[in-house]
Amino acid sequence: MSVAGVPGLHKIVGQRPAGLILESLDEQKRRFPTSLTQKVSILEDIAMFTIDGEVKLNEVLININDKEKEGLKVPGKSASNDDLKAFMEEALPNYDKERVYVSDIKKLAGWYEILKNHLDFEALKNAPKDGEEASDDKAEGKAEVKPTTDVKRKVMKNEQAKVNTKNAPVKKTSTPRKTGGGG
Repeated sequence: MSVAGVPGLHKIVGQRPAGLILESLDEQKRRFPTSLTQKVSILEDIAMFTIDGEVKLNEVLININDKEKEGLKVPGKSASNDDLKAFMEEALPNYDKERVYVSDIKKLAGWYEILKNHLDFEALKNAPKDGEEASDDKAEGKAEVKPTTDVKRKVMKNEQAKVNTKNAPVKKTSTPRKTGGGG
């Protein structure tokens, strides 16, 4: 996960009524809660713009990993714009040069450096794509990758329920009065 305004990447370790509990993926493993106002992005929902459309971030990361094994150098924080653009040309040759900014490429390289010690890229390669059935390896538990989307859906549903009840107009109901008419 990425949290706007908070550097680095994080993983979900729990949830609370008003958001998530995240843990940083760095050496400090710092835990902190999110609020309803923070923008939280799940990495599997992020895509990069290409000339042909979009490519999911996990596919880009897998490609970077493959290219790095072939000798591609992942640029560091102080890399020049030209080095970052050359890196992106290798990692995703058909990326949209007008919609993918140098800051996006820098963030991608930084995220890859963090994730390469936490992800099993071979399992990601073998994981079924959206709409595909699981392979035999996954059925046997060899290449299982836990999706975080279920947690996101649950949290979003809880947050939406709170928003709906907070903004809902108060209905005034009246009880019909009995009028006396003795007889």
